[in-house]
Parts: sequence; structure tokens; C-alpha cells
Amino acid sequence: MIAGWVSAMIAAPITLAPSALADRDTDFATELHGFGIYGQRDYNAWLAKITCKRLTVGLDADATESAAFLSGNLARTTSAEQVWQFLGSGLRLYCPEHLGKLTAMSSSHTEVP
Repeated sequence: MIAGWVSAMIAAPITLAPSALADRDTDFATELHGFGIYGQRDYNAWLAKITCKRLTVGLDADATESAAFLSGNLARTTSAEQVWQFLGSGLRLYCPEHLGKLTAMSSSHTEVP
């Protein structure tokens, strides 16, 4: 299930690429709403940016650790699938250099801890 989702998220930039003039945080909120993930726009954008920072500095070694961090900081009603959707969208919009961590993770078929 996760391997298919990861493949879809990597293809998403082709079909869901934000316009050059659009506000990235607004685009992120809109995309999250499509997944049924709600919450304060600024908080969700901040959380995605912190996730990128954690990957950049090595605090989270991989996507599974990032998903665990997000799971603990998103609303309790967020499902495991939505955590991965949040992570994929956040990486794609805020730190695409880390998208490879999702690809590497997909081969292990790891679930959210």
C-alpha cells in the first residue's frame, strides 16, 4: 500500500505542480484539504518546514522517523495514510531534495510507527 502511495506522490509534481505565482503555504493547505487533513494553515506549513529541517540536520534519518514525528504532532484524528500524504506533500513543496527518502523507504514497506 505504501509503495503505491509513494509512487503516486513522486508523480504528483507533474499533475499538481503549483503555479509560479501561488503562495506555497496556501497550495500546501489546499492539497492537505484534498486529503481530508485540516488545521491551521500556518501550523501545518510550519510543521512541514520543521520536518524538512529535521531531515536536513539528520535528526530524522529517514521517512519513517519523519512520519513518527508528524504522527505525534498532527491532530489525533489523522490516519496513518494521511500522515504519509502530509509528509509526501510537505517534502515535495518545501524540500524536494528529500523526496528520495520516500523512494528509499518504499522498498521496505514500512508502516507509521
